[in-house]
Amino acid sequence: MNTTPVQIYSTPSCHFCHMAKEFFTANNVAFTDYNVATDLEKRKEMIDKSGQMGVPVITIGDQFVVGFDEPRIRELLAI
Repeated sequence: MNTTPVQIYSTPSCHFCHMAKEFFTANNVAFTDYNVATDLEKRKEMIDKSGQMGVPVITIGDQFVVGFDEPRIRELLAI
């Protein structure tokens, strides 16, 4: 099982956010989900860290993935 910390900055209405979370769940990857639609502090953190206002922004360790880029996510998680 992956032990690299995974975080996803998402919104409830984001289709690609749902796809990413379903991917993590299907692959037994633990993740922390931040709803940036309501959590203004996490929204600011996401923008400050990534320079992105769109979601999802996914962090895997110290790496950023913007959008649901499954090949990149698989590479970073070694799955």
